[in-house]
Amino acid sequence: MKEGEVILKPGREKSLLRFHPWVMSGAIAQTSGELSVGATVVVRDASGAFLGRGAWSPQSQISVRMWSFAEEAIDVQFFHRRLECCVARRRAMLPAGVANYRLVHGEADGLPGCVIDRYGDYFVCQFLSAGAERWRREILDALRALFPEAKGCYERSDTDARQREGLEERCGLLYGEEPPLLLEIEENGARFLVDVRKGHKTGFYLDQRENRAVHSWPAGGEVLNCFCYTGGFGVCAALAGARHVTQVDLSADALALARQNAERNLLPEGTFEYLQADVFQQLRKFRDEGRSFDVVILDPPKFAERHSQLERACRGYKDINLLGAKLTRPGGVLMTYSCSGAMTPELFRKVVGDACRDARREAYLLKELSQAPDHPITLNFPEGHYLTGLVLLLP
Repeated sequence: MKEGEVILKPGREKSLLRFHPWVMSGAIAQTSGELSVGATVVVRDASGAFLGRGAWSPQSQISVRMWSFAEEAIDVQFFHRRLECCVARRRAMLPAGVANYRLVHGEADGLPGCVIDRYGDYFVCQFLSAGAERWRREILDALRALFPEAKGCYERSDTDARQREGLEERCGLLYGEEPPLLLEIEENGARFLVDVRKGHKTGFYLDQRENRAVHSWPAGGEVLNCFCYTGGFGVCAALAGARHVTQVDLSADALALARQNAERNLLPEGTFEYLQADVFQQLRKFRDEGRSFDVVILDPPKFAERHSQLERACRGYKDINLLGAKLTRPGGVLMTYSCSGAMTPELFRKVVGDACRDARREAYLLKELSQAPDHPITLNFPEGHYLTGLVLLLP
């Protein structure tokens, strides 16, 4: 069968000429040839000029995710070269000895819809697009060839992204040994247990590695860690000298693992308080009780994945930061994050600024944070910048 082709409407090639990797359904004028789910298609402008090759996804608003803008075959060797580039980039990005990191970060690494995280001897993969699913075997073969020493590889393709691609969720062992029920990793001198089977994302928030090392923790101070998950920020705060850390999360399982992580780091049990609660409700309760803290950490889940959800997300971020600012003691620090891809850093700063103003608190920006470098941001794909953090001094 003839190789599939996608012809764009006049003027709709501009983003591809800037190497943006998405072709939206509304940009397509006509198609021809092999157009099965995940099939490789040639993309051309309205005049027929070659623009690149990508993966066809008929059920998604993103109809094509580009593999390459060069005139090259998309085959086994292509994916091996792509993974070799990922390995080289991580060697350049990360300090020697870092054993837990993101090896493949989707579009930013030229592999749209593919995520591969490394936890020491094990890899955890996500195949989230039709193209990544189509080439999963070749990607895994390349991974195995480049890391023959790895003990095993596990799949966590269980996100909403696959549903939008018309794919069923998939989880389970891909090759090698089953990972332990709880993997132990080391990060910046701290030790954490990771549940790669059921934990958030692939088990741990590797994108916050550098941010957990930002020591705004006052020695002997009190820290409130909201949406604490398995306690990463709280453990780091205690190791840096915080006297008391209150960990708040809605998940009993996450809090149980947070307790184990505190124990793994030989931190006194009395250092921590664990509250299973809705964070918004708990913050209001603290406000009504007159509680305050030297450091307040707000690291909520994604409030807005799409632009249509942005207005509601802004209300949520303003509400929670208003409460967080009110609970921060004079001279204390508010550390606040957004992992919503639709929320730009500029808009997040405005929302947080409005919240602090409504709380009648001045806010000085000590540091602006982002995702770890192994979750790279490319200038041709601004959508890849999804994590923004603000470290604010509230006098």
